[in-house]
Amino acid sequence: MMGGFNMRWLLVTLGGVLLMAGLWLLLGVYQAGHTLSAVGGLVVLAASAWVFLSPKAYAYRYLYPGVAAVLVFIVFPAVYTAGIGFTNYSSTNLLSFDRVTAYMLSETTTADGQGMGFSLHQSGEQYRLKLSDEAGQSWVSPPIKLQDNKPQQLQALGTENLPEKESIKTVIAKQSALKALRLTLPNQAQTWRLSSLSQFSPTQLLYQKNADGTLLNTQDGSLIKPNFKTGFYETAAGENLIPGFKVNVGFSNFTRIFASDGFQGPMFKIFGWTVLFAFLTVVFTFVVGMVLAVVLNWEALRFRGVYRTLLFLPYAVPGFISILVFRGLFNESFGEINMVLNGLFGLRPAWFSDPFNAKAMILIVNTWLGYPYIMLLCSGLIKSIPSDLYEASAINGAGPLTNLFKITLPLILKPMMPLLIASFAFNFNNFVLISLLTDGRPDFIDSKVPAGTTDILVSYTYRLAFQDSGQNFGLAAAISTVIFALVAVLSLINLKLTRVNQEEKR
Repeated sequence: MMGGFNMRWLLVTLGGVLLMAGLWLLLGVYQAGHTLSAVGGLVVLAASAWVFLSPKAYAYRYLYPGVAAVLVFIVFPAVYTAGIGFTNYSSTNLLSFDRVTAYMLSETTTADGQGMGFSLHQSGEQYRLKLSDEAGQSWVSPPIKLQDNKPQQLQALGTENLPEKESIKTVIAKQSALKALRLTLPNQAQTWRLSSLSQFSPTQLLYQKNADGTLLNTQDGSLIKPNFKTGFYETAAGENLIPGFKVNVGFSNFTRIFASDGFQGPMFKIFGWTVLFAFLTVVFTFVVGMVLAVVLNWEALRFRGVYRTLLFLPYAVPGFISILVFRGLFNESFGEINMVLNGLFGLRPAWFSDPFNAKAMILIVNTWLGYPYIMLLCSGLIKSIPSDLYEASAINGAGPLTNLFKITLPLILKPMMPLLIASFAFNFNNFVLISLLTDGRPDFIDSKVPAGTTDILVSYTYRLAFQDSGQNFGLAAAISTVIFALVAVLSLINLKLTRVNQEEKR
């Protein structure tokens, strides 16, 4: 009784500590300006507290971790990615409007021809700066630490003696700290900053904010105004100023994917190849893996353990290593595969420059990487088939092919179907293989955007969003959302067809 009582209070105490820690983290998230994330976290935290502390929610305690994991790691990333697809989020539009405005208002400009020479003097562990104008008047700073970024008020230099000035070598070594200094002179509003290794110059704010939201350029009197359609501050001539800010662009990213001529041309070709690549990979790996599993299950075969170990090795070696090895083997000039083909048949296929050969190479390599997994699954499923079926088949005079197509294949195909569909979905997004083996090349000759004949949708998305004119996260998110929808639809169709076939067999 006492042990159970102590355990209960221990769990309550632990839950209270975790709850307070969660509230503290959410407060930090809210103070950082992520209001929606803080509200979402508060909802999850409240639900967690209710499920684990309320007796009425006792039955949900076993389901809640799994449901919460699905929401946090699957639903939330998918929804968040889809949301980014409706924005102009990119390497030039990373910040919010308020932060971009604050950045513009903090920009300064240095007046030309108004600089004063300076010298650096060490005073113990601190330093003093002496500024002198052309008229011979000088000002000196109090002893300061160069790491201190606070504005420093200089004083007119009297008769006091300063230590000997430091060499230019010391000034160069302290240059980064000197650049952070902000100096002001008596009765002046200007701020002086380091403009060269021997001079400080006055600076002033480049922009001032007007009541209507526009920014006034203090140098030339021009105005810049925010454009909430493009996400940039624009000059009167329409020039975009960097950095830009995030704005909602609606369906423009999705429209660009399907309506733009530059995207439309290679998009459908790449989509067709992606479906064919994923489908043929599943077919080839299943056929090779199943046949090898059937052969290795033949009890009269000697050294089965050795064969099984050797055939399993491709699965044991990390995939990216095998892909790079195959890239060397398929080298058109020095690869061992072309050397063997040339010696036997006089052939030297252009594996990387011919689109058909490149696609064939990809399928060969992916079949090599994928068949051991299917072989292991089929081996386990074949072991579960009752031996009475094969004995009855032998009595009726059936041969190995009859056993394969009438007994083995029907009995292992049904439990294998969900795994084959999962394999199809995986290969639909098999970015690593394409990136390491061909990098999507050879490229389309008539394409206006970076696209290759061996690109699949995910590698095409990467090249389009991250290798062409900067990092366009909004466009990448839109294409990723489309890919997600396509994979979901194709998977549902496969499941539906599988269910229909099973009902017809019944």
